[in-house]
Amino acid sequence: MLRIVLALAFLAAAVNSTNVKQCKDKPFPLSVRVADCDEPPCTVYKGTTAIMEVHFLGTSNNIRNITATTTAKVFGMNLPYELPDEVSNVCTNLMYGAMCPIDKGEDVTYQFNFYVEPSFPEITADVTVTLVDAEAEVITCFICSCKLRKGTTAAQEEYLLDWRDNQTEQEA
Repeated sequence: MLRIVLALAFLAAAVNSTNVKQCKDKPFPLSVRVADCDEPPCTVYKGTTAIMEVHFLGTSNNIRNITATTTAKVFGMNLPYELPDEVSNVCTNLMYGAMCPIDKGEDVTYQFNFYVEPSFPEITADVTVTLVDAEAEVITCFICSCKLRKGTTAAQEEYLLDWRDNQTEQEA
């Protein structure tokens, strides 16, 4: 009976997950779910927060600190992106009541909220997310292709400016 329940839980996680790529020679998460994206490239909007849930297993016992790091591959170059402490600290962003320390084989889910700077160019980039322990040992790693696009608030402002310009032209 327990096997059936576990199989159904993993199936449900797989159905709702986003199809991301594995990092070479690094542990792969059980699943990754990018909000509003089943199949990359995932569209993320500048000036908003992209939300990812990373479901992974502990790789050793008594892991007290886990840090998220990111790089973006743009035009063939891997560019590191410094995350704020409140995002990069995985232990403070674990879901469903989980907390550090975690042990080997323990499955936990990290909510990764990635703010997309308004100054980023509108491009497609392969974003690598890596979770490491205090000894810089990789716990899990994945790559997700993301299309950066102008946010909805910027589009609304642009529309309002165009509308005002048209109104001025009609009055003249």
